[in-house]
Amino acid sequence: MRWFIGFLMLATATFADVKDEVQTTIASQLDAFLQDDFARAFEYASPSIQRMFRNSDNFGMMVQRGYPMVWRPAKSRFLEFAQDQSGPSQLVDITDSGGRNHTLRYVMLETPAGWPPRGVQLFPEPAIPY
Repeated sequence: MRWFIGFLMLATATFADVKDEVQTTIASQLDAFLQDDFARAFEYASPSIQRMFRNSDNFGMMVQRGYPMVWRPAKSRFLEFAQDQSGPSQLVDITDSGGRNHTLRYVMLETPAGWPPRGVQLFPEPAIPY
């Protein structure tokens, strides 16, 4: 029984560590967008996203056009964090400059450098998928 309790404590600590790292990455990328620092925001993207957009200018243009609430959030807050066989994901509620709320799911990828987003899914309003 002791080994089981020890295992649960280790698993919980790991889950909490991953959650903290994921949220730090997302918050840092949102901060970079607010400062129009697309080079820094691009560094937080997964290698596959970086290959897809090739450079920070292309990436920044895509975010400005496709995810304006991410580029210019008035405020953001973390909702539910989940982890399954495909990896961790984080729901984020973002309020845009017009006061509208948007729910996004950041799907993360484990790399030696941390947990970059490998995709972001925008949900239709007002649905929260969890």
